[in-house]
Amino acid sequence: MTPADPPAPGNSMRAVVFEAPGRFAVRDVPVPEPAAGHALVRVEASMVCATDRKILAGKFAGTKFPHIPGHEFAGTVVALGPGTAGPPPGTRVGAEVHVGCGVCDRCREGLYNLCRNYGRTEMGHAHVGFTIAGGLAEFASVPVAALHPLADSISTLDGAWTDNLGVALWALERARLLAGETVVVIGPGAIGLCAAQLARASGAGRVILVGRGERLERAARFVDAIVNERAAATLVGTADVVVEFAGTADAARLAIASARRGGRVVLGGATGQGVEFPPIDLSTIVRGHLDILGSVANPKGVSGRALALLASGAIDVASLTTHHFPLDQFSDAWATFIERRDGAIRVMLTP
Repeated sequence: MTPADPPAPGNSMRAVVFEAPGRFAVRDVPVPEPAAGHALVRVEASMVCATDRKILAGKFAGTKFPHIPGHEFAGTVVALGPGTAGPPPGTRVGAEVHVGCGVCDRCREGLYNLCRNYGRTEMGHAHVGFTIAGGLAEFASVPVAALHPLADSISTLDGAWTDNLGVALWALERARLLAGETVVVIGPGAIGLCAAQLARASGAGRVILVGRGERLERAARFVDAIVNERAAATLVGTADVVVEFAGTADAARLAIASARRGGRVVLGGATGQGVEFPPIDLSTIVRGHLDILGSVANPKGVSGRALALLASGAIDVASLTTHHFPLDQFSDAWATFIERRDGAIRVMLTP
């Protein structure tokens, strides 16, 4: 069987299944049948991220258990659903997460990440790996609207970064980054490191990364300077653009403090509930004439633009994929990621 061959009807596949909050297993499940508007993708690379931890903990209301997670993956199209026009079988693709209904006011603006029909599959909405089954499996049924064909210069393993790159680039686009500006990125995780590289590729004059831990060592060649968060007071009032992907109240406070007067701050880390906005003197924002923006996910085909930069060689994600496991070793892969063993950034599973 070649990667483009579909599985035989009635076949089973191996998949990670979140069976209930806090409990998972790798087991056999039926291969999905692609519905109209979907493609069946043979998954060849899939990663885990901190959001999967929130899903497993039951913190996403739209996720129903049992559930197959996985929203950072790539593979090869092996079949299309009935009457579906999309990438033909044999096409290597990366997946982004959000598919909007296409008819609500937010979707009509291109902001399908803010679809007003969230969770209503009957209206065409899908949040891959959240409200529908994802890519931590041998096969996934994915809306064709979420798929991006990969250029020949992009490996399938690197293609699994499609959504991460889109999230990071959208934050920079929200910030209206101009050539030559100084950018501070707070948070040396996967998306923060993507943002740092994308800022440089988008013309930033200087890129500074703020954080702590082993992951900082991997970032040295992507940025102009690294500042340990304990010394971050030196950045106060210096940045044209600040992008935050740490997800903590302290990081948000630091982001606002680091912006110059008239600067722009994008907060993108606190995607789950429970992180309160830090106490801050509002005059810092008002008299500083700051733009404070939230950023979530990646609408308007941003992932496609990010993949073009990846194809050009301007972005390196291979060095951020720090660990590799077969799918059946998901338990070890999960522990490696959660415990950040050996400076883990992204942990790749290969079904």
